[in-house]
Amino acid sequence: MTTIQTVGVAGAGTMGAGIAIVAARAGFRTIVFDARQEALDRARGQTEAFLKKSEERGKLPPGAAAAALGRWQGTPELASLAECDIVIEAVFEDLAVKHQLFQALDPVCPEHTIFASNTSTISITEIAGGSGRPDRFVGMHFCLPAQLMKLIEMSPGLATSDETFQRAWAFAEAMGQKPVTTQDTPGFILNYFLIPFNNDAIRLVEQGVAEPADIDLAIKTALGYPMGPLELLDLVGMDTQKLLCEAMHGLTHEPRAACPPLVRRMIAANRLGKKTGRGFHVYGDTKMFGA
Repeated sequence: MTTIQTVGVAGAGTMGAGIAIVAARAGFRTIVFDARQEALDRARGQTEAFLKKSEERGKLPPGAAAAALGRWQGTPELASLAECDIVIEAVFEDLAVKHQLFQALDPVCPEHTIFASNTSTISITEIAGGSGRPDRFVGMHFCLPAQLMKLIEMSPGLATSDETFQRAWAFAEAMGQKPVTTQDTPGFILNYFLIPFNNDAIRLVEQGVAEPADIDLAIKTALGYPMGPLELLDLVGMDTQKLLCEAMHGLTHEPRAACPPLVRRMIAANRLGKKTGRGFHVYGDTKMFGA
């Protein structure tokens, strides 16, 4: 049984919004922090649309969408996270940015509050080292889209206490997720494979081997993936992919992890993916995946 009742999510982007849905849907009071009010408004709208669609499709019982929305609170004030039993960080893949966030959070949150990072590439031990509470810090990497995918990669840092890890594990299970233990290594399990794989798909487009729609269709049809790699990249965002590549390549020096030039050109053209309406594919709306 989890001892966690109130959940904080720092960052209202695609990943943070999805994590907040998972927590609120599971019955936890959920406080979403983002300094940008427009990001909070967008996340609220996406959350409402997703939950209502889930109810319409019979994936949630009648009234569950409204109840989950009632547990969801957005705030531009970091001090509002003082009530949280756990705060999950879902901000840019940049160590300095994460340190700045946790250093501001440490004096705000009570002693018992667990800090967690949704990082997929940066060392949990390194992030925890700048958090002020490395013994109460854990990696919780949700899979994109978090509101549909059940897996969470749970990674202890070198200083993470057994009690912290077990509390976080029980919380993951209480949300209806499936946690797995991974060591604190670059990319953990999924992104160790996924970042180079997605970059390979980008390079196929760069080299003119095939069109994005055909690459996605081939992967979905032959390998049974629910999304093609370029569809997934549009959901992640080219700006995020660039940061993931830079972090992963900087740690591993794996050539396939290096950011393809096409990603930088797409960022310059504001073709970031679904959030700007165009990436490898063109979108008529910016609704959350699954809504």
